[in-house]
Amino acid sequence: MAIKTKLNVDPSFPLSSMTDLVFLLLIFFMISATQASPNALRLLLPKSTNTVASKVEVTVAIKHYPETGSYTYHINNNQQPVPFNAIEGLLQNYLQDQEEPVISLYVDETIPVKEIVDVMNIAKRNNYKVLLATEPEPE
Repeated sequence: MAIKTKLNVDPSFPLSSMTDLVFLLLIFFMISATQASPNALRLLLPKSTNTVASKVEVTVAIKHYPETGSYTYHINNNQQPVPFNAIEGLLQNYLQDQEEPVISLYVDETIPVKEIVDVMNIAKRNNYKVLLATEPEPE
């Protein structure tokens, strides 16, 4: 006589613990996503009292000519304009021996942000700090 054992396998799976786990993961990823910040260019703005924390090595000025819609770039207050594609090489020559190279950026208030960001990208590629020169507000 053969003895048969009866195994009752329950085909259902308790999903309540699985949904709890999914919600906890969702909350975790939502919180961690808000804490992440994208890479940004760091900008050191001088105080209105005209004191600068870093010693400025090179100045880059962007001049706007609204009548022609053109821009010129000047390095170290040189009256001779420099083409944009030559700026990076000149900055590398001026700042090659500096431990913490700093560029001071002087721009007309009518300059589009794109022109400023293009110069800041050159500084970022070469690990230069950038100071955006401002005028103190009248009191």
